[in-house]
Amino acid sequence: MSHGIAIGKVSQASGVKVTTVRFYEQIGLLAAPPRTDGGRRTYDRKDIERLTFIRHSRELGFEIDQIRTLLELQDRPDQSCADADTIAKARLVEVKAKIASLTALQAELERMVDGCSHGRVESCRVIEILADHGKCKHHLHDA
Repeated sequence: MSHGIAIGKVSQASGVKVTTVRFYEQIGLLAAPPRTDGGRRTYDRKDIERLTFIRHSRELGFEIDQIRTLLELQDRPDQSCADADTIAKARLVEVKAKIASLTALQAELERMVDGCSHGRVESCRVIEILADHGKCKHHLHDA
């Protein structure tokens, strides 16, 4: 596949900022591309596809090391996808835990707001609960 796509075009096509493209090269997620006689990086469609994969993985919250493993798996398509499944399942567990935490946080904030009489600060339920962790029912304070 011939190289020849400038970094700006690669950035635009993949949705990855130019500085991030360079960073991914630096940490080895993207191979250093060939350069022109003038020293400009040149890329091909495979590089755009790889950057798009990385961007999408980052949007889904995968860590760099997980993405590195997923890219290694992608580079060897004849092997089992068990490692990819394991990585995705671990991410799903993290997301479910965050959702549970945010749901509990939402309930506590709703309780605080609903308990506010909109009177004076001296009787404000929001201030009262924030000042006394014992009155907070959010699960993080139980520990």
